Amino acid sequence: MIIYEPIMLAMPLAEKIKDQILQEKEIPDGESLRKILVSLGLEEVCLGRGLALFRSKYVLALLIPSAKYITVDVFSSSGDLSDALQLMMYYDKTLNAYIVDIIPANDLEFEGNIGLEPVIIDAETFELKSIPVLGYFEKENGDIFLVISEKTYDAWKESGKLEVCPVCGADGLVWQKDVAYCSSCGFGVKVVKK
Repeated sequence: MIIYEPIMLAMPLAEKIKDQILQEKEIPDGESLRKILVSLGLEEVCLGRGLALFRSKYVLALLIPSAKYITVDVFSSSGDLSDALQLMMYYDKTLNAYIVDIIPANDLEFEGNIGLEPVIIDAETFELKSIPVLGYFEKENGDIFLVISEKTYDAWKESGKLEVCPVCGADGLVWQKDVAYCSSCGFGVKVVKK
């Protein structure tokens, strides 16, 4: 797994949070999220007064837990906010669902589109109500790929949206067997079959 920019942390983090909600049947608390961030290769550099700051070589993550929702702000270690993202987790009373959403932290400066479908988990049945395409990133032969599971791919295929890039939302993914390329954002998508 590689993390060069905020999206490369936000997507695997959202996937791990989704999996934990489905398993534990509740939103993870601050301590669980700290463990998840460390498991993704980040180093905890500061903890205090309800905040935790994590870093890797290329990104910083600020964990802000509260009573109603939890936020993880992810931004470039250079301090540039143009590609900064906010990962929010909360319970939505109207939908009666748990939501994990990745949004631009700064809509005015965000460079590009964000095509991520939020994670929506029914609060009673704990089944997914949405079809988020989440995974982790790796580099292969100079190209960077979002690596997804076969189960994720099958759900994505059933949704009829295989031509839409899960990273940037652009139409026109070009598929070659189990690999797709997006000419808009430059990321590839690779399906790992087990």
